[in-house]
Amino acid sequence: MGYVPHTEADRQRMLEAIGVDSIDRLFEVVPEESRYPSLDLPPGLSEMEVVRLLRGLAEENADLDHHPCFLGAGAYRHFIPAVVDHVLRRGEFYTAYTPYQPEASQGTLTAIYEYQSMICELTGMDVTNASLYDGASAVAEAALMAARITRREELVVARNVHPAYRQVLRTYTQGLGMPIREVGYDRQGRVDLASAEEGLSSDSACLIVQHPNFFGCLEDLSSASELAHRFGALLVACVDPIALGLFHPPGEEGADLVVGEGQALGNPLSFGGPYLGFLACGQEYMRQLPGRLVGMTTDSQGRRGFVLTLQTREQHIRREKATSNICSNEALVALAATVYLAAMGKQGLRQVAELCFHKAHYAARQIESLPGFALPFGQFFKEFVMKTPLSPGEVNARLWERGIVGGYDLGRDYPELAHGLLFCVTEMNPKEEIDALVGALGEMR
Repeated sequence: MGYVPHTEADRQRMLEAIGVDSIDRLFEVVPEESRYPSLDLPPGLSEMEVVRLLRGLAEENADLDHHPCFLGAGAYRHFIPAVVDHVLRRGEFYTAYTPYQPEASQGTLTAIYEYQSMICELTGMDVTNASLYDGASAVAEAALMAARITRREELVVARNVHPAYRQVLRTYTQGLGMPIREVGYDRQGRVDLASAEEGLSSDSACLIVQHPNFFGCLEDLSSASELAHRFGALLVACVDPIALGLFHPPGEEGADLVVGEGQALGNPLSFGGPYLGFLACGQEYMRQLPGRLVGMTTDSQGRRGFVLTLQTREQHIRREKATSNICSNEALVALAATVYLAAMGKQGLRQVAELCFHKAHYAARQIESLPGFALPFGQFFKEFVMKTPLSPGEVNARLWERGIVGGYDLGRDYPELAHGLLFCVTEMNPKEEIDALVGALGEMR
């Protein structure tokens, strides 16, 4: 809590310290017509009236429970078991703070430990940290981590990595003098390994690829890993955790650092956040992980207990020794992912992934059969690019007239795909919704 001046002398000293001689001077930047007490505010409302007003405003939002949605592009609508919200709303989790005192935070540390164990099993890596802000910051932190490990500064990133992730990467590194090379994609929408080979050098710290990539296409991580290692660089693989219910863990494909967005694991879309980033690696790189690591141990009486094994945040150690200035570990969102994975289990997660895969391919086949539509890329998971006869904006507008949320306009980030829409299909889209989408698109000429 900040200091509150109690006397006129205290207030005057504070004004002098910041170089103004009166309270009025302090607020000169605020337009006079907007200053208190002459604010043009409506009359006060009762609690009942406020609830009615806010409920009416909320009902103006599009409800995806009543509108078929085929928009993904990094934020996905998956089924969330009721147990997830039930556990999250328990007071000991919902109001918990940073576990600085492990002896008083065993429940929180246990949950984070289980989260770490599940992410490691999913990714095929040895250790993972106690979560990051989101997938974008996870990519950037992994790049900085690769630079520390290799003692190199150049970063090579595939152009079909999520555009927002690449933008955050540039933001993280712009003041560090770390050059970024972007490599293109081939006719199948996958990273062009020949272009990547030209972009890599003895100065490269890492090659960053996404699997499935932003176009939904499946990458060959083994070939990307072999290429990166040939130049002494690390492979950073950005993955969809739902896809890992069906495909090989990236750790088995040669990835050195594995990152991703965990929102799909039990967290709603929530108008863009809060989300959850994860970063996993081999044990040899453990001390370079940003954030912190929860470990299991025993006390003096041989009882199992949990502690913060590594705390490389600047909140815990001297700033010059910190690996990152991360201030929050998104523990509540990570808890949702933990409960989701525990509730779904291996078979449940695999079933979700299979439903996404088969439904997306059914939708793609049906749309591709329509006049004027074409599927430029193959080998995808739950998202696919579709070239449209009309502009993506017009297609989406016509779909919304039917109450359907369309795809992502790829022309916003890829001018060469100006007539491309990125559609997403998950287990939440029944056949009736897919057929309605196909029917609506079939009427567009």
